[in-house]
Amino acid sequence: MVRVLVIHGPNLNLLGVREPSIYGDQDLEQINGLIEKEARELGIEVKTIQSNHEGQIVEAIHEAIGWAQAIIINPAGYTHTSVVIFDALEATRLPAIEVHLSNIHAREEFRTKSVTARACVGQISGFGARSYLLALRAAKAIAERSSQ
Repeated sequence: MVRVLVIHGPNLNLLGVREPSIYGDQDLEQINGLIEKEARELGIEVKTIQSNHEGQIVEAIHEAIGWAQAIIINPAGYTHTSVVIFDALEATRLPAIEVHLSNIHAREEFRTKSVTARACVGQISGFGARSYLLALRAAKAIAERSSQ
């Protein structure tokens, strides 16, 4: 069975109340429910975590070694600044998919640059909670292809 770690970065615990016109009105618990349902349907074991702390995100990435076949990460604000998350993703050598609820390339200029994307096999943004579901399908396909 494919195992995927899903990491939600800073401020995503405020989904549903934080700028719903940009991020939607679903809270993180609802999004995790959608992720878990999709994972069951795809035959994927999934673990979800959320942290507002860069070091905890790095630790979660490290802990994925030996358990996960892929990582889905929404680094949130760390997307644009975190070399340490980039380094952690690179170090694990696990395929990672960067996810964003909003289309970061259609927003403020500073949001269009992703430091972490270079450590990922791809990026899915702009589809709201569905971005995570699309990433699950991609993660499964990548993990299955690499195990052949």
